[in-house]
Amino acid sequence: MHYQKPDWFTKHVFNRFVALCTRLGISVWGSRVLRVRGRKSGEWRTSPVNLLTYKGQLYLVAPRGQTQWVRNIRVSGQGELLLGSRAQPFQAFEVSDDEKVPILRDYLRRWKFEVGVFFGGVGPDSSDEELRRIAPDHPVFRVETEKAASA
Repeated sequence: MHYQKPDWFTKHVFNRFVALCTRLGISVWGSRVLRVRGRKSGEWRTSPVNLLTYKGQLYLVAPRGQTQWVRNIRVSGQGELLLGSRAQPFQAFEVSDDEKVPILRDYLRRWKFEVGVFFGGVGPDSSDEELRRIAPDHPVFRVETEKAASA
């Protein structure tokens, strides 16, 4: 199971800075604070994430792999995206490996400077075969917000 643990700086400085900005209502390159209930405790867990809009759909990509938030979403199928004081409930649907290629390409095009190290040298200009090779290591979820679901 693929998972890359964050280093000290990322965990204690960078993620906290992005989460603070997002909580203040300042989205840093599409950032949100993800809230998902813990699969065992039922308590809310938070993590800063990059929310990707691709072809009019919203996606969450796990650059570090099988993180706790990924495991929790797989069990609950839902969560909330926070920006400032606004919480946007959503339903999550995992994307198959075959469907991930263009989504991963677009995600890397936008955030490679931040997360590229987690993709083993694969970038937005890599071949479809290279992206398909790493797809199982990076869960992707299509996000449907209540507003979008009722529209």
